[in-house]
Amino acid sequence: MHAIIPVAGVGSRLRPHTYTLPKVLLNVAGKPILGHILDRLREDGVTSATIVVGYMGNLVESYVRTHYHDLKTNFVTQDELLGLGHSIWIARNSFPKKGEPLLIILGDTIFEVDLKPVFTSDVNSLGVKVVDDPRRFGVAELSGGYISRLVEKPDNPATNLAVVGLYYIKHPEKLLKALNTLVEGDHRTKGEYQLTDALQMMINEGEKFSTFDVDGWYDCGKPETLLSTNRHLLSRTPKDRKIDGVVTIPPVYIAANAQIHNSIIGPFATIGEKAHVTDSIIRNSIIGDESAVSGVLLDNSIVGNNGAVKGGFKRVNAGDSSEVDFQ
Repeated sequence: MHAIIPVAGVGSRLRPHTYTLPKVLLNVAGKPILGHILDRLREDGVTSATIVVGYMGNLVESYVRTHYHDLKTNFVTQDELLGLGHSIWIARNSFPKKGEPLLIILGDTIFEVDLKPVFTSDVNSLGVKVVDDPRRFGVAELSGGYISRLVEKPDNPATNLAVVGLYYIKHPEKLLKALNTLVEGDHRTKGEYQLTDALQMMINEGEKFSTFDVDGWYDCGKPETLLSTNRHLLSRTPKDRKIDGVVTIPPVYIAANAQIHNSIIGPFATIGEKAHVTDSIIRNSIIGDESAVSGVLLDNSIVGNNGAVKGGFKRVNAGDSSEVDFQ
């Protein structure tokens, strides 16, 4: 099985962390977002992948080549961010030959679903999830058990069934034909070439699209969702590490070469490679590689790689009816 993974986005909602690192390489539960995705794909039998890079693509390529020797990979650069449809179109030369299926998976979300049954489907199939606010997503409308209509980020969605970024394409050559029609004819929706428009063309020409449920789907696009995904992943595979002079409250992830002294770590804390934490309390937070944290209480926080956070605990002797405000 071959996969196409678009990861060219800038990740503006995760700044300042994405000023120096592409979004897909941000650490969550001890591993980059892209690492979680590739591990899952490898478990489900994906043997090759085309990764569409853009912003700091050299870092993405270096990470994949260093950690995934057994996965046959190639890299395509998307110089202009003209939509997901455009991203897949520029990877067209890597489409499998006629008769072989294709998997497309977005590179900024972590998923938990067994794809093996999907890979045996006789028709195309899209991963979906019921969401509270479907206006942020492509939305699928069903009729007779199959998708009848796909709408990208509708203002007034007719359903709350969101397409969450997993696309099993049984006949990639038909997708390529639709993408060529979009790009060569400059057919854009909201200024971009939308993959949902190409898929709708396929539906209009008689291609069947079923759906499969993706209950375990975790967005990593904003600081708050990155932290919630970190919490979930740590809870799923609880880890603890005993360190002299340190209290750990699982679940936590502490890199083996991280240095922790006189601190309380957890719950839901990730401490990166070669990080130094001293005289601190860290909970529900992600501390990046080679960062230094001392004398602070961090909660709901993200410290990037090579960051430094220093503070000091206060000693107070305040009488009745006193008011103390530390600025």
